[in-house]
Amino acid sequence: MPEAAEAPVILSNEPGSFPRSVLAERHPALIKKVREAFPYGPRQHRALDALLAQATQGVIEPLEPEAHDRQLWDEWGREYVGLSWFDVPFLWSESYFYRRLLAAVGYFEDGPWRGIDPFRPFKQAELHSGEADEELAALDPLAARPVEEQRQALLLGSLWGNRADLGFAVGGGGAGTVDSRLVADDSDVLWSLLPEGGTGTLCLVADNAGRELLPDLILIDHLLRRRHAERAVLHVKPYPYYVSDAMSADVIDCLRRLNDAQGVAGEVGRRLWSAMGTGRLTIRSHAFSCAPLPYERMPEDLRRDFAEADVTVMKGDLNYRRLVGDRLWPATTPFAERTAYFPGPVAALRTLKSDVVVGLDERTEATLVAAHGQGWRTSGTHALIQVRR
Repeated sequence: MPEAAEAPVILSNEPGSFPRSVLAERHPALIKKVREAFPYGPRQHRALDALLAQATQGVIEPLEPEAHDRQLWDEWGREYVGLSWFDVPFLWSESYFYRRLLAAVGYFEDGPWRGIDPFRPFKQAELHSGEADEELAALDPLAARPVEEQRQALLLGSLWGNRADLGFAVGGGGAGTVDSRLVADDSDVLWSLLPEGGTGTLCLVADNAGRELLPDLILIDHLLRRRHAERAVLHVKPYPYYVSDAMSADVIDCLRRLNDAQGVAGEVGRRLWSAMGTGRLTIRSHAFSCAPLPYERMPEDLRRDFAEADVTVMKGDLNYRRLVGDRLWPATTPFAERTAYFPGPVAALRTLKSDVVVGLDERTEATLVAAHGQGWRTSGTHALIQVRR
């Protein structure tokens, strides 16, 4: 396995790069959206303005002395204080931006804004959209298809984060369109780790809420109902993180959304609600889920959790970056080597939205570069299913 030092850590200081666009464009736009989404008072407005100026033109400052997690963030990034946000590791600066955003709106302070998710309006709008209605309705015709086709369609739905791809599978002839966008597909290996009639535990580390969490839950229901797993553990964030990352409250919102739906979607919601009551489905949140660190540095209690699972499925782009390391690895670096530290079988279901990627063969990489330059890494138009037994 290449030494970490051989692969450059991704920073945000290269003009025209994807990380720079996140810090210079996406974060300021997000501050504006959050500011407009709530009737915050003058104190929150001043704090948001200060964060905007600091994150785009200033330097990194430590958390307030009274912050409950000040010591943790000092340990994670004391050496970055006083530097430009663009000159420190992208994973760290992105994570720290969201922590400072929560501080700006008073999420952790005593007062009226304590515990108010600043991203909730965006999550709710997506969860209750017409698109979500259509995607849930697609479950009805899918239920009439062969079981093998159902499970693969549900896996792809979870991978892509919406039911549009279920529509491809149900209509026939569309699966090729989906498959052609997969730069790696270890789905057969994943299913071998989750055989029907199994008695093991599936651990799924969630990514986003809303229309991305719904298909995750629907996939979990299928795996439990068809006995691919006896028990499922869903890991979510303990507090708001990266715009739309899922928390326990978002899981409950999704279950209620499913329960209120008609047809198959409603049946799924009722089964999952019951599964939580019996303990077949449990929710966990760990502080490390919001740490600006790779999973290679996970604490021992979290390592034990993952070790107990027959397979851990990491959903989404951020979990992938933390799983393999947020560095510019050669794309042909073996996935198994980058995840050798993980305490059990692990799978990644990820739509590509950042520069990090490993586990590709040379021909696939060459074809992608010839067709798209390096844009295929960040456009969200390609995806992968990678598994290490």
